[in-house]
Amino acid sequence: MNHTYSGETIHYDLKYKNRKSIGIYIDSYGHIEVHAPKGTKDESVIRLLEDHWDRIMLKSKELKGRLNGPQVKSYQHGEPFLYLGESFPIEVHHNPEISRDHVTLGEGRINIHVKEQDEERIKQALKRFYYRECKSLVEKRISIHQEKFKAKHRSVRISDSQTTWGTCDGRRQLTFNWKLAMAPQDVIDYVVVHEMCHMIHLNHDRSFWRLVGKFVPDYKEKEQWLARSSWKMTL
Repeated sequence: MNHTYSGETIHYDLKYKNRKSIGIYIDSYGHIEVHAPKGTKDESVIRLLEDHWDRIMLKSKELKGRLNGPQVKSYQHGEPFLYLGESFPIEVHHNPEISRDHVTLGEGRINIHVKEQDEERIKQALKRFYYRECKSLVEKRISIHQEKFKAKHRSVRISDSQTTWGTCDGRRQLTFNWKLAMAPQDVIDYVVVHEMCHMIHLNHDRSFWRLVGKFVPDYKEKEQWLARSSWKMTL
């Protein structure tokens, strides 16, 4: 069945079951199912869909987006990029007189200043911005959390890893993925604490997770955010 509301149309499957109330379910592919008691009027189903329309649209699009894999960027004016968990449109400024390509934040936008209107230059300027921001963000959080730990880290690096958000080696050298700058502050906090806990417990044993849980009780929610959102944390 289809229903259009607020200028958008969704397709949903309506199933009547032996139950007392109407429920809306979205599977891992973004498909929408409505389970309703036998004899439920169509108007009641539509009313419930419209009452929860924004949440349904957001969840369905997110799940379908994850299936499509990493987003392909075009680096055009207004294209959204994540920063600290929020979406910011980019504004590209072409100026051959500037000394170097660089990125600034302002007026709810990510402003990209380049000497030449070239897609690769824009991408690299953005990447340098995220590297710089990630290093600044994690160093600040490490400083804040250091009082919780007797051990002290030796260095902080930012990497372009395709498999990890952070690492801590046996010499207590901490490494973080530059894409963390796209995550919300509380998620960055979790990854920082996670790696700092490895200064005490190198393995993911029970003692390690107890220590993580002591400092970040809802750490599983942070991991779920990363699992759900990694597909759109891309250049």
